[in-house]
Amino acid sequence: MRTWLLIFAFFIGLSSLTYARQADPPHGLSEIAAFSIFTDAIRNNDHEMAIQFGQWMLEAKPRTIEGVTTFRLDRQFERLINVYIAIAEDEADPTEKAKKLQKADDIYELTFETFTEDEIDQFRWFHQRGRFYQEHHNHLAATLQDAFAWYEKSYNEDPERFVESGDGFFVRLLISNYINRGEREKAMAMIDEVEELASPELQSELDQFREQLFESPEERIAFLESRLDNVTGEERELMMAGLFELYEDTGQSDKAVDMARQLYELNPDFENTRRVADIYISRGDNQSALPYLEELLELSPAEPTTGEILLELAETHQQLENFQTARDYARRASNVSAVRGEAFVRISSIYASVVSECTSGRALEFNDRAVYWLVIDYLERAVEEDASLRSLAQRRIETYRAAAPSTENIFFSDWDRGDTISINGSIGECYAWIDETTTVR
Repeated sequence: MRTWLLIFAFFIGLSSLTYARQADPPHGLSEIAAFSIFTDAIRNNDHEMAIQFGQWMLEAKPRTIEGVTTFRLDRQFERLINVYIAIAEDEADPTEKAKKLQKADDIYELTFETFTEDEIDQFRWFHQRGRFYQEHHNHLAATLQDAFAWYEKSYNEDPERFVESGDGFFVRLLISNYINRGEREKAMAMIDEVEELASPELQSELDQFREQLFESPEERIAFLESRLDNVTGEERELMMAGLFELYEDTGQSDKAVDMARQLYELNPDFENTRRVADIYISRGDNQSALPYLEELLELSPAEPTTGEILLELAETHQQLENFQTARDYARRASNVSAVRGEAFVRISSIYASVVSECTSGRALEFNDRAVYWLVIDYLERAVEEDASLRSLAQRRIETYRAAAPSTENIFFSDWDRGDTISINGSIGECYAWIDETTTVR
């Protein structure tokens, strides 16, 4: 290939980069010969020769070159842009620098005139032109706002790739520009759109941008409420979720409840169902919370979460004095290893509550106190499963041990220490459904 360069070197005016418009390869060469010289010149950073033997492609726009299976015309346009930029960067004369950069810009324009959106990676070309303007606007008729306009086009073309570019640098750049220009709606729309695509670091910065946009939560509420009727689908759901949080933060509980219900009606997924259940639980309306907790059980994405919901159902039924149902849910939770210890604590609590319910209006008798041995059994099992529960369990064990039958009570009973006894209807009809055994202590 160096032979080609030597043969044609004398054709090139090394001191000038002004070439006539040409639709054919120079000097009567074949397309493949001219292209070979062009690629060799690119490889050797011979910018002047690259332009001499590449200029014809801008005019002729050959989509193929016989014998070159990997030929892509858009790639050659890009190479020529880079050649002109490289020459400009080495140019000391501001006027000449501007001329070379303008030639590069002309090729950008020609690219968009020549190729359809299916023929080139539009995101990449939009983004590159934005960077070109950002880096060289001081020597062009373009401004920084022109750079931002091309970045905006690349963002609209492919938001996900835009967010990934520069680890979110260009997202920050565009949002900052919107804020500086007072285009709050554009800034907010972009923040909302890119949030789910952003890295944790970028998400933190998006939150800071929001703080710049609004002086108070009330101002943000007013802004979101004004936009709510104009959006649909996922965007509407995200906006409603944001309003719910703001209503809660500002103490507007009625509006928060109403928004939570609307979100559930719009999309009864795990998150929206969880939100409604939490509202009822926080208000102490356990009966209303139950159907939502049961739905969550069906929607649960993973076993640990399922275990937690089973425990919530057990606790909620316990508070409603549905003790047998509460135990059923706690037993199901005990099959989930992540919450087994907590499930045993819950069963102990349920049985302790049963004693209180069964003795309401009367004094504790020996048989009632015997149930506390079973309560202690479950607390000890909880510690065996989860050592982190030791402190809690130990405090409760001491409490229930004091309430269980004393040594004197046992002496005057039909039982001896170490006997296995049944906690069922034999000690009282109220305890029939428990149907478990424990040991006299």
